[in-house]
Amino acid sequence: MKKRFVRFLSLSFLICMQITYGQDLIQTNENVVEFTSSNLPIVVIDTHGQVIPNDEKITADMGIIFNGSGIRNNLTDPFNNYNGKIGIELRGSSSQMFPKKQYAVETRDISGEDSSVSLLGFPKESDWILFAPYNDKSLMRDVLVYKIANMLGRYASRSMYCELVLNGDYKGVYVLLEKVKRDANRVNIKKLESGDISGDALTGGYIIKIDKTDGEDNDGWYSGYYPFPGSPIRIFYQYHYPRPSNIVFQQKNYIQNKIYQFETMMSSSSNISDSATGYPKYLDVSSFAEFFLVNEFAKNVDAYRLSTYLYKDRDSRNPKMFAGPVWDFNLAFGNADYYNGWATDNWELEYLTNYQNMFYNENFFAPFWWRKLFDDQNFQNKVYARWQQTKVNVFNAQVVNNLIDSLVVLLDEAKTRNFIKWPVLGVWVWPNYYVGQTYTDEIIYLKNWISARLEWMDNNMIGEPTFVNQESELLPKNFILQQNYPNPFNPATNIRYAIGNKQFVTLKVYDVLGNEVATLIDEYKPAGNYNVIFDASKFSSGVYFYQLKAGEFIQTRKMILNK
Repeated sequence: MKKRFVRFLSLSFLICMQITYGQDLIQTNENVVEFTSSNLPIVVIDTHGQVIPNDEKITADMGIIFNGSGIRNNLTDPFNNYNGKIGIELRGSSSQMFPKKQYAVETRDISGEDSSVSLLGFPKESDWILFAPYNDKSLMRDVLVYKIANMLGRYASRSMYCELVLNGDYKGVYVLLEKVKRDANRVNIKKLESGDISGDALTGGYIIKIDKTDGEDNDGWYSGYYPFPGSPIRIFYQYHYPRPSNIVFQQKNYIQNKIYQFETMMSSSSNISDSATGYPKYLDVSSFAEFFLVNEFAKNVDAYRLSTYLYKDRDSRNPKMFAGPVWDFNLAFGNADYYNGWATDNWELEYLTNYQNMFYNENFFAPFWWRKLFDDQNFQNKVYARWQQTKVNVFNAQVVNNLIDSLVVLLDEAKTRNFIKWPVLGVWVWPNYYVGQTYTDEIIYLKNWISARLEWMDNNMIGEPTFVNQESELLPKNFILQQNYPNPFNPATNIRYAIGNKQFVTLKVYDVLGNEVATLIDEYKPAGNYNVIFDASKFSSGVYFYQLKAGEFIQTRKMILNK
């Protein structure tokens, strides 16, 4: 077997960044890194001398070394998780000014056609993203938010940390993400064929995006309404699924009319919350309430106006528009020095829709209807109800800190190599508000910021209590036992589950011989989403099973304790 060994010569270069929010020079040095093995999966890509372009993917080879949870991966090991062709291009917008690049990857067969495969245990698909945390020196803001969204019962991209070697050059810590896409295991809406041009078939599914127009195959339409009076710019809604090269005229006309009808109602109705004629007719209100909570929890300066997705299924499955999935949070959690992103108080939606706050040359605004939703008492009550249901098990400082701690342990080794390769600790990188001198400083700042933010949100939550039957649509409809996270773990892990109606619930842990070793839950629980922390400090390394019983529902999952 040909030995794969990576060693790097020191390289210094200057990046001149000219951005909307100011001009700065950053000196970045790529230092010597010796890389032979990792506790994380290893991704190796060879473009055979080709430069990776900004659009129109080139063909390359990719191999992934992943020997299993808790087993070390060596650069000399065979490519045992994937070994084949890919298409690859640069991705991102502002992030492209950074030396650590992000990549969009399409797995392909030998003939060059896209091929659905399972990477690192994710459900089979062909479109993937290698996300490169750079200005987020915690390396975890995006991963953290996607986990929070999952805990709320919403789809957000699955994530797996890895280390990347590109053309023999060690590139640091990356995150394998699922591209936002229509799929039974991603945005689960009905597939729309080109022949679906009438009747129920025409009504879905669709994914619409509000974002910059970077990359290839982009198209859409301008809203009939301005984001605020006197604005020179209208919101541009983009076709994400079906993509512009596939969507046909009748489908364009349908989804444009759907959005126009909703916006017209929001613009002209005197009672936008009317259940028969107002926004409840058009929107899955609970998804918008949760979208609001997640983005406000993170104080995302891009929220509502960039990296924002909406989707709609076929009418026969669900006739309403959904908000999400959430996406792109590297500038969140106090990591932005503009648009009030550093502050732990105030609502970001209020700030972003007070257009006197926006830069004079800003081109991206929140649609006008977001502020009208925010100001509506009924919507506020939905938000209040969901907050009360989740502030103990999801939007809770201890729960979030446990997630952060688990990621710190996972990244302990790889992050050292990453910051040797990209020595940004102690260096301002756009648009950092806080610059820690060490990785520990960055984690302490993140934790403290989140704790202060959650406290402010709880003390200032919009809305007020309503009757239980008005809140019922926010409750989970099914029983769900999710995979624990992290897995493998040491010494603690999070186990999330959902209860569709009040039941006597037991959640127990068993060893490989079937012996019960811990009882985590043994009581009646009302409908809701829950998170339980399993502390295995007193247990030995090995495989364990956890089982949820709620009425007739029984499900068991496996977890690995790796001390």
